[in-house]
Amino acid sequence: MTFRSLALNNIRGSWRSYAAFFLSSVFSVMIFYLYASFLMHPDVASGHIVHANEVKPMMRFCEYLIVIFSFFFVLYSSSAFLKTRKKEFGLLSLFGTTRGQLRKMVVYESMAIAVLSIGAGLGLGILLSKLFLMALEVLLQSEVPIRFAVPTQAVLLTGGGFLLLFFVIALITAMTVGRQQIVELLGGARRPKKAPAASPWLSILAAASLAAGYGLACWMTPMSFLILALPIIGLTTLGTYFLYTQLSVAVLNLLKRSKGIFYKRTNMLVISQMSYRIKDNARVLFVVTILSAVVMSAASTVYVFQKLQRDQILEHTPFTVGYVERGDGHPVMDPAQARKLLQDGGGRIAEQVELQGVLAQGLASAAAGWKPDDSSKAMAVSASDYNRLAKRAGLDAVNPAEGEAVIGYPYKEMKGAKTKPNETVSGQAGGGSFELKLQKIVYGSVFSPVNDATYLLVVPDSTFGAWKVGAPPAERLRAYGFELSDWERALPAVQAFEKPLTKEQKSYVQSYRVESYRDMKQSIGLTIFIGLFISVLFFVAAGSLLYFKQFTELQEDQSQFQALRKIGLTAGELRRTVAAQVGILYLAPCLLGIVHSVFAMFALGTLIGTPVWMYGLIIMGIYILLQGVYFLISCTAYTRSILKLPAS
Repeated sequence: MTFRSLALNNIRGSWRSYAAFFLSSVFSVMIFYLYASFLMHPDVASGHIVHANEVKPMMRFCEYLIVIFSFFFVLYSSSAFLKTRKKEFGLLSLFGTTRGQLRKMVVYESMAIAVLSIGAGLGLGILLSKLFLMALEVLLQSEVPIRFAVPTQAVLLTGGGFLLLFFVIALITAMTVGRQQIVELLGGARRPKKAPAASPWLSILAAASLAAGYGLACWMTPMSFLILALPIIGLTTLGTYFLYTQLSVAVLNLLKRSKGIFYKRTNMLVISQMSYRIKDNARVLFVVTILSAVVMSAASTVYVFQKLQRDQILEHTPFTVGYVERGDGHPVMDPAQARKLLQDGGGRIAEQVELQGVLAQGLASAAAGWKPDDSSKAMAVSASDYNRLAKRAGLDAVNPAEGEAVIGYPYKEMKGAKTKPNETVSGQAGGGSFELKLQKIVYGSVFSPVNDATYLLVVPDSTFGAWKVGAPPAERLRAYGFELSDWERALPAVQAFEKPLTKEQKSYVQSYRVESYRDMKQSIGLTIFIGLFISVLFFVAAGSLLYFKQFTELQEDQSQFQALRKIGLTAGELRRTVAAQVGILYLAPCLLGIVHSVFAMFALGTLIGTPVWMYGLIIMGIYILLQGVYFLISCTAYTRSILKLPAS
């Protein structure tokens, strides 16, 4: 038997332990090739794909991220796997295998897995590249189809790069083989483990670090973000590490002292095993928790910004198409013509609104920051008309008394001005001058904020009626709003409406909602699409680390459970015990990662001035579901492996 055949036999014999690591490596290679195939695609390189430059920097960054992540992931997995083979290396050394031969065998094994991973990853990448390019074509809204191609540069870069990466790691890990004596290697597996112990001070440090990190995240303001961001990350990371290495062990040791809990049913077995399991896998649990928190926080942040930008677009544009006219006739467009153009363009009009107003100009108000010489103007409207539209927009109604007025700012982001007692607003409207007590300033658009209708001056119905009668025709305003059903896809209808308008007329029109939403959706969609692969890579890698650690301990667990079954442990009790042991590996990092992400979302909400944690809960729910599926598959496979053993 040659060393090559021995290495291949070792891989076949340990396929269950290698499986998750192999799949993660294949996935890394596949994603890297997909990105490289787009960046090096002939049509992209030649500039035929117009919007390709928008995603190229992001893809290059992701490629660097994949390489860095793959290096540490493969290095850790290889090193951890070698530690579980001490007995095997001891036996080979006992039969005369030299240190150099052991290292050669390890290199053969690593390179065999590398070649298989790279081959499978490239194969899947080439098969899926057309679907990948078609998805990018839709997201980029490219008028030129991105043809299928297999760029030679992408294949060579992916294959050669990962082959070099695996080879370097194989050399690094091989150098660690053969440094221990044969007696130590053979006795390592049989040597009893020390009872897990925890330092009280480090346990307190873990709790204090997490509490401080979470507290600072809640206390942080937009002004203190740059100062507190790094301390929060540092404290949370430190607390997470010592939570697994110290605090969790301390809590389990306390449970052992509670006779009512410890001696109930199989709790003695579960708690004892769990303390060893957490202590042995503390570093893996720590890494998986951080990966989970990063994935959920990043995905939640992108999802949050998508939702917030959509909401903001709708707040800034109360109607799909809106315009304001001044004077007699229809200097912009007859509403009947506007309706016809929108319908001819394929739009379905769900709502049409008209609002009458009077031009109020030369406005002065200390609270609003208006001065008479600033040419400040607003559209004066009646309180009843304003409240009708405010109800539609989800804003509060206003009720100015006689001699009072309310100023309406178009955007909620403009909040800041506060009215004080006895403040006034003055100007000219209705053919004369006025000075009214300023009741308050409200924020948010009830109508399309454009030109003369950017700001609103809400007055009692009686005051507005008098102004309307006294206003000359040139100061009478009319605003029209059209809301289209399925407005997200109504760009042709909006373009048909805009086509006959002159540049001057367009200055009185607000019709950018659909185009802004399309641009936002394209930008966010590309980010989600590209980031999705990285998130899935992190998720698969985190799961494979846990799966790997679990099955490397299978032989030891089989011996323990075989002995326990001899003294009466039933199959049901065994399943519950295994579920608890496997569950702590999968669910603890997931739940702690969720807690980290919740506080990250709380801090993000404080930073942008809007609560966003509820959006993050959707992403976290999806992550819990996926992790639950991973747990069920792993737990079922592990339990079956244990139950295969005879009870005697």
